[in-house]
Amino acid sequence: MWALGTWVLLGAVCSGSAQLQFNVIKSVEQTICNKTVIIPCIVTNLIQNNIGTMFVKWKLEKKPFFIFRGSTRTMERNDSFSSAELESEQNLTSGIASLKISRTQAVQGNYSCEVTESSREGETVIELIYHRVAWFTPVENILIILSMVLAILFYWIQLAVTVSKFETTLLKIGLFIAGVVITISAVVGFSLLISDEFKPENQIGLGLIVLPAVILVPCQYFLLQIVYENNLSFAIGVVILESLGYLIAVIGFGLCITACRPKNGAVVIAGLAIMALIALVGLIYAILSGYSKKEQPTRKAVEEPLNDAKGVMLE
Repeated sequence: MWALGTWVLLGAVCSGSAQLQFNVIKSVEQTICNKTVIIPCIVTNLIQNNIGTMFVKWKLEKKPFFIFRGSTRTMERNDSFSSAELESEQNLTSGIASLKISRTQAVQGNYSCEVTESSREGETVIELIYHRVAWFTPVENILIILSMVLAILFYWIQLAVTVSKFETTLLKIGLFIAGVVITISAVVGFSLLISDEFKPENQIGLGLIVLPAVILVPCQYFLLQIVYENNLSFAIGVVILESLGYLIAVIGFGLCITACRPKNGAVVIAGLAIMALIALVGLIYAILSGYSKKEQPTRKAVEEPLNDAKGVMLE
């Protein structure tokens, strides 16, 4: 009777230990920013911890594509998964049988990890999900575009005010052409920057927004010089501040261009916002100076009859 009970107990223990157990991970995500994808597979109850007794098989939708034989330290791969390998062969004895695959070969689907240790085996299933990510967040895109639109808009208004108040010159024609160039470049940049998923075109778009913005710096100086030639110190100060904004935007561009998910979008936004603010200051100054110059002939016209009247009375 005791022998029968002992046999049943041992059988239960042995049958329980024959099944390998895993950390339960239902799914993992990959994005276009991933160079490689790691699909986790972690056994929690290895006993022998000997790589020579282990066998690992990975399957996609129940079709084997990768096999590792611990006894011979060899790997077998399907041609479609030529980049597949164990994340760390050394850590296999600790139960880590995770698989590493290049992003281009890691297709979506249900991956099965089958691990065998001597006569004990087990299997777990992990779903690989593709997650679309944009380069900048929607808010960052809006702020970048808004800052540049305001900078260009203020420039055009200032140019219109200058042309309406003063005689047209060859310089103003050049300023008009410069405005057309920066506007077209920005519009093309906007169209390339915005997308649901990161693409190389996004980087080109940001470049077309930020880099040609340098045109606004000398244009601002020439506009202020036309408005009030005797106060060049103000024009120089405005240009220095706008140059600072442009420099900040270019630094932000340099920090963002190499990142799949930029963390320095705020630097680009800050630089463009400074340029827009300085453009607004230049516009306000141009309007005030324009009205001041417009009033000067009126005062002169009033003063001349008064002087003539005084002359007649003296005679």
